[in-house]
This record gives sequence, C-alpha cells and structure tokens, in this order.
Amino acid sequence: MAEFTRVADVDDLPDPGKLLVEVDGDPVALFRVGGTFHAIDDVCTHDGGPLVDGELADHTIACPRHGAKFDIRTGAALSMPAIRATRAYDVKLEDGGVFLRLREATAGPVNQPTATTATPSPAAAAPAAVTTPPAADPAPAPAGASGDAATGLADQTLSEELIREMLKEVKDPELFVNIVDLGLIYNVTIAPEPADAGRQVAIDMTMTSPACPAGPQLIADTKRVVGTHCDVGDVEVRIVMDPPWTPDRMTDAARDQLGIF
Repeated sequence: MAEFTRVADVDDLPDPGKLLVEVDGDPVALFRVGGTFHAIDDVCTHDGGPLVDGELADHTIACPRHGAKFDIRTGAALSMPAIRATRAYDVKLEDGGVFLRLREATAGPVNQPTATTATPSPAAAAPAAVTTPPAADPAPAPAGASGDAATGLADQTLSEELIREMLKEVKDPELFVNIVDLGLIYNVTIAPEPADAGRQVAIDMTMTSPACPAGPQLIADTKRVVGTHCDVGDVEVRIVMDPPWTPDRMTDAARDQLGIF
C-alpha cells in the first residue's frame, strides 16, 4: 500500500472549505466539512472538469462544467452526465498536517481525528459508509444494428418530425438514453427538392462534452439510422457546441430513466 503524503496544513482550509493539492503529481481536491477532511481526484469522470472549482454543498461537489455531482467522501458519481466514480483518498491528520493516500478500491476510509485535536481521539466520528450508485439497466441493442421501430418508419413520409422519431433509436452507449430525449439534436434540415440519389438531410447535433468518447459512434449511428429511409440520400451530421449542452435540455422521459427528479 502507498505511503501517506503530506499535502497541506490543517489551518490551510476553512470549514467548510476546499483546496487543490497534489499527490504523486496528480491533482486532488481536498475538502473540509464539519471538522472532517475528505479528498478525491480533482477530475470529473464525465469530461475531466476541475471539481475543486465547483460548488460544495455538504458532502457533495458539483462539476462547474456540466453539473455532474460527486460524493466527496467516496468519490461516487451522484448525478449524470457522470456515471463513473472518481478516485477517493484516505486522510490522516498528524502534527498539524493533512496527509493523503490513494484509497484501495476495496477499502473504506481510514479513521482520522477531528481537525480541532492534535492527536487521535477514540470519540472521533466514524466515516460515512461507502455507497455505490445503482447499476444501470442492461444496454439496449446498438442503434442501426436492427430495430423494428426504425424499419417501420423508413417508409413513411419524410419530415423533420419523422427524422427525430427515427433518431430515438440512437442510444448513448454509456447512459442508454436516446439522443433526442437527451437533448443532443439541435436542428434537422431536409433539402426541399429530391436529388437524383435521394434528398439530403443535415442534422445539427451536440455532445454532452467536447471530448465525449461516444461522439464517433453517435455520429455513425445517426447517419445509419436516417439513411435507412427510402427517400434519403446523403446524411450530413454537424457537431455544434454552441450553445453548450446542459442537463436542462433533457426531456422528462430521460430524467425518469436516469432517476433524476
């Protein structure tokens, strides 16, 4: 197991407070809440945003970029668009200093004295139990692979509404929610006159973050699903990041599926 590293003095943080420190060259967000210190990687697992710059509320930190929330005691992801936990650290207070050590995946937090004592106290509060976010439902079949719904729509009269309905077959591979209900489709344009090889469809799409790893798959699935329509020729997908995506763009159906109330 790694050794503890001194990263700050106890007096460096107000209560409540937060501070950016380093452990073995990695940025770590250090927090002090209710006299107890906690530490997690300063990296939002959604798009790498700096958590220490976010809003701290009790034991929850919100990423300043897209609002994903994490438990500062365990690193657990509490709200989308983040679905993976960030790493947590054991904290030890000694001789007025704050010491951190990367927590093993199977271990719980170590005991630490309250910030007002110089030596460990038997009466120190036990750390909160580690919680694990609920497992996601099994992923549906990839968009475009099959899908009776998309097949049934492919012969109907081509329109923007129909294209959006077809695009509900395209699912985010991490969230398992379709891109329409996620609010990723900004605009759909259909060429007014059919070309020799079919009408051109242009789709303005955004991503939950500029570096979304699912981007290439979502673009390919979008082209494949829309391209199944009998009157469609070329499908152009344009990635638009302005305005940036926020969870407010989701439909109520998406919120219900993700357990956001």
